[in-house]
Amino acid sequence: MAPWTRWRRMSAASERPDAEFGEIARLFRPLTRGAPEAFALLDDAAAIPSRTGFDLVITKDAVVEGVHTPVGEDPALIARKLLRANLSDLAAKAAEPFGYFLAIAWPKGYAAQGRARFAAGLDLDGAAFDLKLLGGDTVSSAGPLTASVTMLGWVATGTMVRRAGAKAGDRVLVSGTIGDGWLGLAAARGEIADPDGYLVGRYRLPQPRLDLRPLLLAHASAAADVSDGLVADAGHIATASGIGVRLDLDRIPLSPQAALWLAAQPDRAHGLIALATGGDDYEVVCTAAPDQAEAMGLTQIGEMTAGEGMTTFVDGRPVDAGPGGWRHG
Repeated sequence: MAPWTRWRRMSAASERPDAEFGEIARLFRPLTRGAPEAFALLDDAAAIPSRTGFDLVITKDAVVEGVHTPVGEDPALIARKLLRANLSDLAAKAAEPFGYFLAIAWPKGYAAQGRARFAAGLDLDGAAFDLKLLGGDTVSSAGPLTASVTMLGWVATGTMVRRAGAKAGDRVLVSGTIGDGWLGLAAARGEIADPDGYLVGRYRLPQPRLDLRPLLLAHASAAADVSDGLVADAGHIATASGIGVRLDLDRIPLSPQAALWLAAQPDRAHGLIALATGGDDYEVVCTAAPDQAEAMGLTQIGEMTAGEGMTTFVDGRPVDAGPGGWRHG
């Protein structure tokens, strides 16, 4: 990786600080949405006042072109997916989104039009989710487009829904439908048909489940967003809670498109494992006590168990789901 070109305030891909600051003013200052905490991006840091009665929830996700998105993807879509991946983490914590810090490594020679498209994507979803850019850094790199967001949200003191907190006997529930993100990547690569573009849309522009915040706060004992894969993320809850989990993969909710794909597979169990481990769904998997589970209105797919480890079943028969999803590093 090329050495970072460091200037006062945000660093830039350009070797000229005046060009850097001009780009910041043109592309990124509007994304602050006038937030006083950001100081119009004219300082090296933001200052966020405490909010009485609330905890500040902080999460961080990154995206690398060619790893998390296809090479040549519209920069606006990359930016929007980056924000939504972080929003999904806040949704699973039942946190109210507030703002974010952004770091971008532009590839050498990355066109001004591409940088403007990236900023346009941030602007579009910043408005949709009422997010404020609070600061960050831009650098140049010999590698692919790489961007990282540190996102902030608020939750009433002591009420953040953690991965830890599940108890043996709690039901495992999941929102939405599972497997669409993984199928959407295959569709984007031209590997499967997607005539109405639904699957590609689920992959490129996931919908963070911020609507679940009241339900999670009222009923959930633990939660995680489904980014690595449903099996893996349910396993994260079990590990953090110090107990085990059983999942019935034949009970996972499927979209009509995913159900059609599954019906065409020669081995139904293998197909269900693929859908449950593919990742990129950005739904929420959570646990709730038996007397709270029905009130959530989500699909029940299993149960937390005494002991440790993950067991997965299809039609009552144990199956091996492998690592369960995406492994980082």
